[in-house]
Amino acid sequence: MSTRITSIIGIPVKIHYTLFIGFFLIVWTLASGYMPREYPGLGGSTYWVIGVLSAFILFSSVLLHELGHSYVAKRNGIPIVGIVLFIFGGIAQLGKDVPDPKTELKITAGGPAVSYILAAALGGSFLLARGLALSPMIIAPLEYGMLINGLIATFNLVPAFPLDGGRILRAFLWARKKNFLAATHLSTRVGVAFAYIMMMFGLFEIVQGGFIGGLWFVFIGWFLRNGAEGTYRQAELAETFAEVKVKDIMTKNVDTVPTDTSLYTLVEQHFWKKKHGGYPVVDQGRLVGIVTIEDVRKIPTSSWEATSIKQVMTPVDKLVTTNPDAKAIDVLMELSQRNLGRMPVLQGETLVGIITRSDLVHAVRLRQVASKQSAKLPYMGF
Repeated sequence: MSTRITSIIGIPVKIHYTLFIGFFLIVWTLASGYMPREYPGLGGSTYWVIGVLSAFILFSSVLLHELGHSYVAKRNGIPIVGIVLFIFGGIAQLGKDVPDPKTELKITAGGPAVSYILAAALGGSFLLARGLALSPMIIAPLEYGMLINGLIATFNLVPAFPLDGGRILRAFLWARKKNFLAATHLSTRVGVAFAYIMMMFGLFEIVQGGFIGGLWFVFIGWFLRNGAEGTYRQAELAETFAEVKVKDIMTKNVDTVPTDTSLYTLVEQHFWKKKHGGYPVVDQGRLVGIVTIEDVRKIPTSSWEATSIKQVMTPVDKLVTTNPDAKAIDVLMELSQRNLGRMPVLQGETLVGIITRSDLVHAVRLRQVASKQSAKLPYMGF
């Protein structure tokens, strides 16, 4: 649901479709309420122009805030999968887990630091523009940018996960308790409590007549609650899979197909009978690609007998592969981030297995059951 728009310092930047909804709501709120109150006497079209410029400054500031996190992360050896901008802000997606509390503290501080710098820069520009008596179409967006960046930085420092302040709290708890999962649990509980307070305040505002402002509080609180709970589940999953490797859960006896197989034979002998969604394509034991049911659907049925797998498969050089000793949690994250259903497991160029989302989900369920049984039966060896 996200579209890539550019790349900055090697980091892909994507826009989620909800950003357009958020942009319109911000422009509408500013043009119909905030700006007429702060700068009375201007024309209706002027307020809408100011609203558009101010909303652009807001989302640009959010992007720079996330780039602050991303830059520090890259400096500390952590790759960034990308930045996604959406209705409630932005997310910098880390390519791997933060190794220690000190690094998490550095990465987290990068975002608010950028926002405070932007607030100071826009504040200085605002004072200069006002001193020069420039148009309100310049002065108003600069003032709004100064205020909103100060608010972004300060609000993010509230010690409630998944806000930056919650991550700082987790870093301190992690350093103190020496337990990442326990630190995440406590900081996310604080985050959930803060989220419910925001939602209750928003409902109170709605009852008092502040419908738009109250609705924003409710939505932001709802987003924070989901983010906090999701982060804890992800941390719990990472803890569960900490020592699990791909070779422990992959399918070793893989059904494969040779390159010269026709699509008709593929459908009749494989897709129809065995119900798999895709098959590795091999040539003398060496992986050369993968063919999926989606590949077959692109070809007219009348051409199936005359078309070989090799003509429609995804070649190996375009596949995302892994090795038997890779961590299962890393593969799960990669499959999720790339929206893939399966990943070949290679030892050199030789196919030794395949790991799918269903393999990982099955392993998660088994370990969750084992964990519960272990809590009930501490002396049973689970």
